[in-house]
Amino acid sequence: MIHIVAITNNNEIVQLNSLDALKQADFKWYWIDFDQPSDHEVQYLHDSLHFHPLAIEDCLQNLQRAKLDYYDDFSFFIMHAIDPDNLTQHEHDFFLNPTYIVTFHKQASKEIESIWKRLANVKKNDVALWDPYRVFYEVLDKIVDHYFPIVYALEDELNKVEDNSNQEAMPILLDKLFDIRHQLLQLRHTINPVRDLFYRMLNSSHLSGINDRKVYFADIYDHLIKLSEMVGSNREVANDIRDNYLSLNSHQTNEVMKVLTIITSIFAPLTFIAGIYGMNFVTMPELDWKYGYLIVLIVMAVMSITMYAWFKRKGWFN
Repeated sequence: MIHIVAITNNNEIVQLNSLDALKQADFKWYWIDFDQPSDHEVQYLHDSLHFHPLAIEDCLQNLQRAKLDYYDDFSFFIMHAIDPDNLTQHEHDFFLNPTYIVTFHKQASKEIESIWKRLANVKKNDVALWDPYRVFYEVLDKIVDHYFPIVYALEDELNKVEDNSNQEAMPILLDKLFDIRHQLLQLRHTINPVRDLFYRMLNSSHLSGINDRKVYFADIYDHLIKLSEMVGSNREVANDIRDNYLSLNSHQTNEVMKVLTIITSIFAPLTFIAGIYGMNFVTMPELDWKYGYLIVLIVMAVMSITMYAWFKRKGWFN
């Protein structure tokens, strides 16, 4: 579906039904939104708007990295929103010029929908404050603002794993921890390229409309730096928790092995003695002793107590 809004020279907001209507009047600027367009509607990018084939190709390809390209009469941007349910990237493409902004997205965009409704309800006295770069800023600000709840939610999940107030088993905690680390990695792959894109935008000499609002775009860039640092610090915390759990698991395993080693060490000589006297040889010595059975039991008991005392003195039970 294609949505079109145009601003007249008298600062009036006009909703248009077709791209042909743009040619029938002289507008101050306009905004065209390609909202989940059909193949037929995509063709308008070629036939009516005459955008560069490479920019159109970037729109149609999936999972493009956040980027900025300069063309003769417009600048082309790729940004990514994040689906909070599964952390998948939703690409938003922008064709930007002082007299128009064209947005293109294959999934529904609550950010663009929000700004569209906001622009439609702007008072006439305030319409002059809007232009394509203002729309561009407002949409990007919404996209970045929606990153924060996702990062905060993962941070809360990480704190729950660290506290383990429900006393969950270690394998369950490690599964949750690895899932959180994977989600943080997904966020990093989205946020860091967007941060780098904003750095390039703020230091570009080709984007006069952005330079005029540099303080606003710089504010978004500061948010992205904060988000990047939060994701990085949470990954470090996740790694520390993982290492602590693995160290604890290794320590518990060592404790179990130490106990089993002590038991085995004590019973090894007893098993040796029992093995000797369990052999069925007729001419074995000591078999006819009256107190042989008692003597062997006493010797075995003394050996066990001596070994236990020696292990305890060595600190094996600490």
